[in-house]
Amino acid sequence: MNQKGKILVVDDDRLVLATLTHGLSQAGYEVIDADNGDDAILLARQEKPELALLDIRMEGKSGFDVAAYLRDYCQIPFMFLSAFADEATIKQVKELGALTYLVKPLDIQQIVPAVEAAFANRPKANATPGTSTEVSASANVAPRDPLSDTVAVAVGVIMHRYSLTRRQALDKLQQQANQEGRSVAALCDRLINAQEVLAGMGSI
Repeated sequence: MNQKGKILVVDDDRLVLATLTHGLSQAGYEVIDADNGDDAILLARQEKPELALLDIRMEGKSGFDVAAYLRDYCQIPFMFLSAFADEATIKQVKELGALTYLVKPLDIQQIVPAVEAAFANRPKANATPGTSTEVSASANVAPRDPLSDTVAVAVGVIMHRYSLTRRQALDKLQQQANQEGRSVAALCDRLINAQEVLAGMGSI
């Protein structure tokens, strides 16, 4: 089988859905898609994808509803794609345990690296039943990109705020952390819990 893995893509914008499906297929993934939450849950149960890319705001079941189902009943890891980076959205993204949070508009060149990182760090098929879908820090795999759930959310916020690529946003966070004499993880935690820190980053 040539495919790198099976991905469920969910977005109520049919153009976005078609673009993502085509781009990920071209990158070597088997893609199944849905334009609403109910169909997404049904497909997840039938097809058992290894990763889900979820739009957040949709008619009917939201991406958050789908994510909670995937986490609790299917143990399928997920990433969020959203045009929103408000405080309430960020809080819920973090609480649900998304692998990554990417803000629109996005091109496929930004999404594929995040997907590849998620597959590189997914649990092994022979993992002990009942183990978490999160990868142990001691696992013999490449570091997760972004480095943690907190960093993933913070990178999404910076991308949205300053219209940057994912790499540029991570670099911006690193620069700010260096200026403040703290770790990137500590800065990201502070950023998420007190977004006024963003105002001080405009001059970087």
